[in-house]
Amino acid sequence: MGNGFLFIIIGLALGIIVAFVLSRLMINQFKKEEAQKADNLLTQAAEKAKSMELEARSKALKILQDAENENRARRIELAREDERLGKRRAELDNRVERIEQREQQLNKRQSALDRRASEVEKMYAQQLAELQRVSELPMEEARRLVLEEAEKEARGDMARIIRQIEAEARAEGDKRARELIADAIQRVASDHVAQVSSSVVPLPNEEMKGRIVGRNGRNIRAFEQAAGVDVIVDDTPEAVTISCFDPVRREVARRALERLILDGRIHPAHIEKILNEEQREVEKDIAESGEQAAFDAGVAGLHPEITKMLGRLKYRTSYGQNQLAHAVEVAKLSSLLAAELGANVEVAKAAGLLHDLGKAMDHNTDGTHAMLGAEFAKRYGVNPRVVNAIASHHHEVEQESVEAVIAEAADAISGARPGARREDLEQYIKRLRALEDIANSHSGVSQSYAIQAGREVRIIVRPEEIDDLAAARLARDIARKIEETMQYPGQIKVTVIRETRATDYAK
Repeated sequence: MGNGFLFIIIGLALGIIVAFVLSRLMINQFKKEEAQKADNLLTQAAEKAKSMELEARSKALKILQDAENENRARRIELAREDERLGKRRAELDNRVERIEQREQQLNKRQSALDRRASEVEKMYAQQLAELQRVSELPMEEARRLVLEEAEKEARGDMARIIRQIEAEARAEGDKRARELIADAIQRVASDHVAQVSSSVVPLPNEEMKGRIVGRNGRNIRAFEQAAGVDVIVDDTPEAVTISCFDPVRREVARRALERLILDGRIHPAHIEKILNEEQREVEKDIAESGEQAAFDAGVAGLHPEITKMLGRLKYRTSYGQNQLAHAVEVAKLSSLLAAELGANVEVAKAAGLLHDLGKAMDHNTDGTHAMLGAEFAKRYGVNPRVVNAIASHHHEVEQESVEAVIAEAADAISGARPGARREDLEQYIKRLRALEDIANSHSGVSQSYAIQAGREVRIIVRPEEIDDLAAARLARDIARKIEETMQYPGQIKVTVIRETRATDYAK
């Protein structure tokens, strides 16, 4: 028992010793592991610090490189700017030098001009003394003559300038009137027909010409005598021409001949019958046309004889414009203008419609168409103000009312609007030729051309004979001669062209 207890104590002691040893071993092992971990952490920290240092160095190097590149670019830009400034300074120096040289040249020229001016003054004094000696006129008398001539020319130029200024002022002052006129033309403008003094009648065949002429010409003589026209049978294929200054007789003859051709019975007795029938038909058509024109113009209460005479204008033309259509157009224009201006619209309309009434009878009666129309209208009880407007629309009598002025203005508008009338070609060519003849009559003129429908004449002169001053004088002389010898509307522009050419050949 005693030995067992001892063994237990020894065992406990050994156990304690072993446990202590094991604990020490474990502590040492733990310390080693902690030391190893610490070493690893230190190693990792060192590696991380080294990598961060490398990264910082690379960033710093990049910043340095960027700064160097920027500085290099700025240095290049500064070098270029310095080069440009140097060139600019050199150019400015050259320009200043050229300006100084030019100033020296101008000073030399000015001195030369001063010397030349003094020489010219001396020559002028010598020439003046010589002129006085030759002309035996005192200085004051010669000066008076020159001033009178200059005054005459200046007055002519001044009168032309005054006319131009008046025209411009009138155009500016009439702005409202032009607007009214333009509006009226756009609203009532009508077509026009060609001006004719003959009518062409088509034939079915050439044999019909022989039947119209008849044996020994009896049919054509009977037709011409009964109708009061000329029948022209020429080489025109399948057509004959009826000519007469009276448009009504010409229309009657045209209709009758067309009926005779369709009927086929062409002999003197039948010709007279057909002519009488067509005469009645044309008179009926004239009356209907007059009534229709009065209706279209809005003029009521006219005497039947007035409308019948008005209808005759259907077969009358003036410069290609049908006179009945013209009368209706003038009536409408007069109505519009009177309404805008506050005048009597009915009187203005009637005056516009009847203003050319005398043209329906002026080939049969002596007198102007304005006075004939006024007398005819007065005979059938037309308003006295309308009668005065008819008589005064060409200023043969004094205008007594604003409606007369309106009718005259509407008549001018209708005749002058584009497309209403056409100028006779022969008269147009004569006017252009007269302009060129006036220009060619002056010495030194090489060629001349009338252009712009006769509103401008261009003159080409020989430069060896006409200098610049003479060209200006030539333009004024030609313009003055045109004013003195020709009649024309508006103004004609005179342009003198002087051209000098130098030619050489490279061999």
